[in-house]
Formats: sequence, structure tokens, C-alpha cells
Amino acid sequence: MSANLKYLSLGILVFQTTSLVLTMRYSRTLKEEGPRYLSSTAVVVAELLKIMACVLLVYKDSKCSLRALNRILHDEILNKPMETLKLAIPSGIYTLQNNLLYVALSNLDAATYQVTYQLKILTTALFSVSMLSKKLGVYQWLSLVILMTGVAFVQWPSDSQELDSKELSAGSQFVGLMAVLTACFSSGFAGVYFEKILKETKQSVWIRNIQLGFFGSIFGLMGVYIYDGELVSKDGFFQGYNRLTWIVVVLQALGGLVIAAVIKYADNILKGFATSLSIILSTLISYFWLQDFVPTSVFFLGAILVIAATFLYGYDPKPAGNPTKA
Repeated sequence: MSANLKYLSLGILVFQTTSLVLTMRYSRTLKEEGPRYLSSTAVVVAELLKIMACVLLVYKDSKCSLRALNRILHDEILNKPMETLKLAIPSGIYTLQNNLLYVALSNLDAATYQVTYQLKILTTALFSVSMLSKKLGVYQWLSLVILMTGVAFVQWPSDSQELDSKELSAGSQFVGLMAVLTACFSSGFAGVYFEKILKETKQSVWIRNIQLGFFGSIFGLMGVYIYDGELVSKDGFFQGYNRLTWIVVVLQALGGLVIAAVIKYADNILKGFATSLSIILSTLISYFWLQDFVPTSVFFLGAILVIAATFLYGYDPKPAGNPTKA
């Protein structure tokens, strides 16, 4: 049963990661009449959906008792204000990160985005060393060097990129690259900070995600008011929303929950396998379906290096067992 859950969670992770990137990219470049949906409002709606999903999971864990659910939420959130406030910092950073991903996919093709975004492995490792005093092995340091080399190859300019840059929907590849890099740093810091909080307390992951979603919604609404307040007052909060937009929002809301399930049921090597599959699928679909990406030999070399680095980082060599005495 555990093996089935392991591969099921990884399969869902591959599907969620790949489909989110591709649908988000498609939704930001699709030419339609009327106003395009606002990414700032999509981030807020995704946070609200995540809260609803986590409340349902807590309800399930409390044996489907509304009284028990109410007691848990009251005891773990309202009666522990300082514990809840700890989540304000990572939730604010996650909100920034989610907005940056929309900016990145408005300016980069899905394949380049997917590979470059794996730099979050590097930033997470560096923050783990500095904040959690985590020690990395030789294989992990080597994988980080390979990872940086691979991403450098992927970002290496080519003639086809210069031609494609004229067709970008908004901004430039530089804007997209800066958005991805900032998202990588924010993801690394927020992820390690969240891990530190989880290790220091005994609250469930679902309760912590409700707290994250609460602050994320507040920060997200602040972003809507500051950056898109005029547009919202003119055309409404849900302007430009269609079926595709709702798919993107649901996939983004499920992202954190899927990762939590993978952490619970799978190991790093299989998680790296899922990431590699996602990169390959994104590259193929971006080329054949979206037709906004022309792979080069340098890109393929970089992608192979990034995939190899992902596997190597999760590799945990088993110590040789002591021979049994006769």
C-alpha cells in the first residue's frame, strides 16, 4: 500500500507541476478579446482554495466532526497567536513568489522556465546550511556545481532565442529571468524557514498551511489593491476569468498539498525523478503544442545536466554494512 501511495503521489506531482507551468504559460499568452485576467487576483483565489482544501483535510482527520474541527481550529490557531504570526514571514514571501511565477511565464517559454527554476535546489541548500546548520555531502555539493553549469547552458543566448524574443507577450527574457531567479531565492528561504517552524512545533502540516493561506490572502489582497486597484474597480475582481484561468488557479492551490504528500510518502530520489519527467514533458509540449520554443543542442546539454544534478542531489549512498560473524 505504501509503495502504491508513493508512486501515486509522485505521478500526481508530475501532472501538477507540468500542467501548471504549461497552462499558466498558455493562459498568459493566449490572445482573447477583452481584458486578460489579473495574476494578482489569481494568487488570492488560489490561497483561498488552499485554505478550503486544508480545512477539509483537518475535518477528515477529526473523524468528520464539525465540533472537533471547530475545537482544533480554535485551539491551534486562535489560542496560539504567536505561533500563527510566525507564518506571516514565509507566507508573504510565498505570495511574492507566486506573483513572480506569472511574470516569469509571461516572458519565458515553459521549457526554459522549468529548467531555470530548478536553481531553487541551490538556494534551498544554501539556506539549509546557514539557517538549519545542515551538512551537505560530497555528492550534494557536486550536484550544485553541475546544476549551476546546466542552468548557465540553458540561458546561453542563441540565434533562435533572438528571433523568438520579438514574439514575447510582454517585457523581455531578461525580465523573465530576473523573476525566476528572485522566485528561486524566495522559494529557498521560505521553504527552509517553514521547515524550521515545522520542526520546532508539533502542529500538523494542514494547520500550518491554513495559517500560511490566511496571511497569503491578506498579502495578496494588498498586492491587488496596490498594483491592480484601478483595474479591479473598473472591470471587477474576476475580469478575464474563464475555464482555463480556473484550471490554473486550482492547480496552483493544489501545488503545496501535493508536495506535502510527496514529502510524506516518497523519497528525494523519486522526487528528483518526478522533477526530471516534468522538465522533459514541459520541453516536448512547449515545442509541439505551444510552439513557442525551439530547442538547441546547448539547451539539451543544460537540461541533461540539470536532470543529472537533481538525481545526484537526492542520492543517499548506503553505508556498507558490517559483515556478520559466523
